[in-house]
Amino acid sequence: MKRILLIGNPNVGKSVVFSRLTGVHVIASNYPGTTVGFTQGEMLLGKDTALLIDVPGVYGLEASCKAEEIALSMLEQADAVINVVDATNLERNLHLTLHLAEKDTPLIVALNMWDDAQHKGITIDVPKLEEALGVPVVPTVAVTGQGMRDLVIRLLDVRKPGARLRSEEDRWTEVGRIVSIVQTLQHRHHTFLELAGELSVVPSTGVPVAVLVLFVSFAAIRLVGEGLIRLVFEPAFQSLWKPVLVWLSGAMDPKALVHAVLIGNLIDGQIDFVQSFGLLSTGLFVAIAMVFPYVLAFYLVLGFLEDFGYLPRLAVLLDTLMHRMGLHGWAVIPMLLGFGCNVPGVMATRVLESPRERLIASTLVSIAVPCASLQAMVWGILGHHGARYVVGVYLILFLVWVLIGRLLNALLKGDSPELLLEIPPYRLPSPRALMHKLWMRILAYFKEAVPFVMLGVLVVNILAYMKAFTAVADLAAPLITRVFGLPKDAVLALVVGFLRKDVAVGMLGTLNLTPKQLVVSVTVLAMSFPCIATFVVLARELGVTGLMKSVSIMIVSSLAVGALLSILL
Repeated sequence: MKRILLIGNPNVGKSVVFSRLTGVHVIASNYPGTTVGFTQGEMLLGKDTALLIDVPGVYGLEASCKAEEIALSMLEQADAVINVVDATNLERNLHLTLHLAEKDTPLIVALNMWDDAQHKGITIDVPKLEEALGVPVVPTVAVTGQGMRDLVIRLLDVRKPGARLRSEEDRWTEVGRIVSIVQTLQHRHHTFLELAGELSVVPSTGVPVAVLVLFVSFAAIRLVGEGLIRLVFEPAFQSLWKPVLVWLSGAMDPKALVHAVLIGNLIDGQIDFVQSFGLLSTGLFVAIAMVFPYVLAFYLVLGFLEDFGYLPRLAVLLDTLMHRMGLHGWAVIPMLLGFGCNVPGVMATRVLESPRERLIASTLVSIAVPCASLQAMVWGILGHHGARYVVGVYLILFLVWVLIGRLLNALLKGDSPELLLEIPPYRLPSPRALMHKLWMRILAYFKEAVPFVMLGVLVVNILAYMKAFTAVADLAAPLITRVFGLPKDAVLALVVGFLRKDVAVGMLGTLNLTPKQLVVSVTVLAMSFPCIATFVVLARELGVTGLMKSVSIMIVSSLAVGALLSILL
């Protein structure tokens, strides 16, 4: 089977071209030994089937970053390359094209976003461009499918390029020469989307726009997530799955280990999907009915913002702040996902290149980014005492996020790379491409996160059966009462936070704590330890050593902040 690579700069519509050529039967993977992801699928090439591989977006082949190293490695085994070029930014894109032309791999150019170029008054002479490059060039509009058939037909006769430029200076000189020959520009007025795009990156207007976009996004996510839980998933579990578990529970000895592991504890003689903590009860309910709706809503909104072209602008706006914490602007993606659920937030740290960046970002997500279910419980418990207490918790967590980020940047060796990205124009997303991306991310969640959540529930369930958490609560009681100024009854709730933080906050609400005690306990609970689902995903992403570092930071910082709040409030 022929191996065809899809290579291009970031934000040139490469994923949409891939979707058009392969359909839905694709596989997402990480390149061996790295966290850099790529996607592959099968496409029809004449009467045969070929393997199409969507290579991570790169600007060149100098092997200056992990993505470029992987692209070079893949080129060695490729039978042909489709170079996706943004027709609205020909000069920047042709640098990679000429670099690819220096290789011995047959090459064809997909001149994508052809319609946008025409709208912007850009005219490109395709025959002259073909002659200059020495390879086939096909104008395409991937979002509509225009040019896809011609691209596949001409791919059958693709040939090796003849370019032999070897130095960077010669390459850029040749780019300038080609553009001057094949491209002409006509004056035209800016469209509304172009004006909006420019206003989104200027701090004076971009910050208010960012606040508005994030507010609307989170409101939509919460509306969709809570709606799916309340109207779809909870009723489905109660009406369809609970009768099965009741029958299964009745067939077992309720005191046996197998019952404790599979069904969990019976609460007032009944199966409680939140508190029973069995593998088939709470394990499935948490992963599917409580976490997945928010993951689905977040990925839908995130995909829209990606394809619309807003996320690169948000990354640029936040790049300076992120650099002070050892990260760069793209770290905003894990942080945003963490507000829905910390599990996909930690998984999304793969967009960052170095282990140092991933450790910092994962730790910050786990410490200072409250998930949607925890936020809902905080509002429910603290809200009736006054909104100022809820705002106070958010403000404390934000200050912790900034402070710990600055400390980790100073203490952990290494540099944070500069943010090098091309800001694409605003364009309306393709519904087909949006749904395809959503489907791929959902499959990744069920493949990579759900099994680890279930495994974590299993381990914790066995520990609870052995009374391990009661012993931990007894050991922690003096610390909780003396350092945090909380009653002894709050100890078990804080320990239960390892299982489910929202459940732990609910337990705190039954203890008649003062607003001050609630602020202290909720803040400590949010910071001290990740829930079991996040814990097992952290272990998978960071490894044992990274996990221990991250957890140690959480415990030390939560103790310090809790003690300080107890004194100041």
